[in-house]
Amino acid sequence: MHELSGRPAARWAWALAAFVLLLAGCAHARAPGPGDAGRLDVLAVEVFLADIASNVGGDRIRVAALLPEGADPHGYEPTPSDVRRVADCQVLIVNGGGLEGFLERLLAGAGGQKAVIVASDGLQSRTVEQGHEGDPGHTGDPHFWLDPNLVLTYVENIRAGLSAVDPDGSADYAVNAQAYGAELTALDAWIRDRVQTIPEARRLLVTNHESLGYYADRYGLRVVGTIIPSVSSGASPSAQQMVELVEKIRATGAPAVFLESGSNPRLADQLSSEAGILVVPGLYTHSPGSAGAGAGSYIGMMRANTLTIVEALQ
Repeated sequence: MHELSGRPAARWAWALAAFVLLLAGCAHARAPGPGDAGRLDVLAVEVFLADIASNVGGDRIRVAALLPEGADPHGYEPTPSDVRRVADCQVLIVNGGGLEGFLERLLAGAGGQKAVIVASDGLQSRTVEQGHEGDPGHTGDPHFWLDPNLVLTYVENIRAGLSAVDPDGSADYAVNAQAYGAELTALDAWIRDRVQTIPEARRLLVTNHESLGYYADRYGLRVVGTIIPSVSSGASPSAQQMVELVEKIRATGAPAVFLESGSNPRLADQLSSEAGILVVPGLYTHSPGSAGAGAGSYIGMMRANTLTIVEALQ
């Protein structure tokens, strides 16, 4: 278990504990056999993680998401039923990177020995722009999954974790991981091709909070600024920060501000009025959308986001 750059060691005490729990849990988890109706019970914290895990685990696992669709993990408060679900599952998959601030107390409440897979383990956090750090001690960016190339690491960590708990399924997990990895590689190329259709001078992002940094880095976009100057959506901007953002938008000519699905549009509407910028709602950052909208999976949500961004910036 590796500590991400820019993180105080205390923030990662739970991650080190998770590694111990993983080792201890492997000996106690009931591994499924072929045709076993009682498949490995896997609980992923976020909906997008559950989808990624289902592609790796295939028929050998039964996977569900802890957070409901549309929930923001930055400010989520676990319920007693959440504690029970964590206690009952055999494998818990978390994003890590500081995204789930509630995990320490949730794991403590659940008790027992649990196999825990940290999907982002081994990834190095991008450096967050000075003045956009947000909460004290929260200086890294946990939104790795918004770059499909980094999700290849998620896939490998999940494959390795499931194989440790269920050695008999190792070959199946490897085949599934390879197939899904090929889909992610194709998605990465598709996004790159679509973004290249945006005129270079308009490849500018303004977002609700600091969430699209990895996406921007990967595909040659520039984040001009964010309404909430933090990687956490739970922070609030000052009046001075809003003034500075308006000035950046006017100076760069950024054409749109993008809001995550479910975000309060009040500050974005204010920004639109003052800076003459288009408000584009409905990005899926922390949770996929409905299947009917074509965004019901991780790959679907990334395609939907890209189409929304490209259309607004062209």
